[in-house]
Amino acid sequence: MHILKVIHGYPPKYNAGSEVYSQSICNQLAKSHKVSIFTREQNIFASDFSIREEADGSLTKYFINLPREKDGYRHSQLDSAFAQLLDRVKPDVAHIGHLNHLSTGIIDKLNEKKIPIIFTLHDFWLMCPRGQFLQTNFANPNFYQLCSFQENRKCTENCYRAYFSGQESDYERDVEYWTQWIQTRMEETKRLCKKIQLFLAPSRYLQSRFIEEFKLPQEKIVYLDYGFPLEYLQPVEKQNEEFTFSYIGTHIPAKGVSLLIKAFVRLKGKAKLKIWGRNNGQGTASLQALAKGLSSSMAEKIEWMGEYANCDIAHKVFAATDAIVVPSIWGENSPLVIHEAQACHTPVITANYGGMKEYVHHKVNGLLFAHRNWKSLAEQMQYALDHPGEMKNFGKKGYLFSDDGQVPSIQNHCTALEKFYQNVVKDK
Repeated sequence: MHILKVIHGYPPKYNAGSEVYSQSICNQLAKSHKVSIFTREQNIFASDFSIREEADGSLTKYFINLPREKDGYRHSQLDSAFAQLLDRVKPDVAHIGHLNHLSTGIIDKLNEKKIPIIFTLHDFWLMCPRGQFLQTNFANPNFYQLCSFQENRKCTENCYRAYFSGQESDYERDVEYWTQWIQTRMEETKRLCKKIQLFLAPSRYLQSRFIEEFKLPQEKIVYLDYGFPLEYLQPVEKQNEEFTFSYIGTHIPAKGVSLLIKAFVRLKGKAKLKIWGRNNGQGTASLQALAKGLSSSMAEKIEWMGEYANCDIAHKVFAATDAIVVPSIWGENSPLVIHEAQACHTPVITANYGGMKEYVHHKVNGLLFAHRNWKSLAEQMQYALDHPGEMKNFGKKGYLFSDDGQVPSIQNHCTALEKFYQNVVKDK
């Protein structure tokens, strides 16, 4: 088969979960199939929508340039460029991972060419304009509030107010404009769902929300957890002088790193906190300033580790980690880092919400704290610090949904994907 993978970013430039997962399946599928990747880059010195081709072993990557795009969802010039690319590469099936920063018109162009589509849901982008049901709350001191449902005017006032003119006399006019914009956007994503043959959800939490809230037909969405390259995800000996907590991920508000810092500095005992992830400028600097501003000697025990190659995660990150903390303030659906930690027998401390609590059960393979509550997080981290032997046992329990505690392998995962591809190709 010739498989076309569509994703809004690709490593090494983009290293969040959906991008790393996309790279893993493309590398595995390319051992047996022809694989092309359609993704984006942001070259501010090149024209919008130009396409650059790059050969990478058995893969071919096509980068479309979108350096100036902001919150759009459909771009006719991108759609035209994508249609021309389809005529050249002629894939048998398209596997979409995300359309944010790309264009919803990609689905229409695939339909026109009679190319069947499988869509992996990595977040709520189809049912929430911001993707995470996490409000931006511009000019509101209670920012980044969790959102329970999508409603057009609520989206406008809680997430798009930063686009208003700022003139009080324009307020209702701005509300009317953005409410209509969001309505049109939501009508677009709901319309396109009818043109997708199959959705894959990596958590039952995400699957149920799309069925119950977005009214996605139950027969069109299948639960399939992520797969992982187990050749480099193996347990390693830990030799830490002090109990070491680690955070792995991006330094953005949705990930809850600020909660983790507030919790860590309240701990009593000998401990370290290693914060891994690419420095993103002011975001990272703000977190570092938060740590320095908290009057605690524990703030000096926070280490900023930078990024790492994913193939090095076991011997570089987990070997230096006694417990991974996943403190996200939105409803993560199936965090890769939880699975990676479990593969390496590292216990996880995470929130009792969303897909996080689906893959971590309290005092079975990790610890759970009250979602978005740094005091509760501090209590669980203190428990971990005081009970290192129990934490080791939690780590050995690993993944809850296999007999041996091992997470799904990338090989078995891609075998399942191949069956889905074959079915939609056969039925087109």
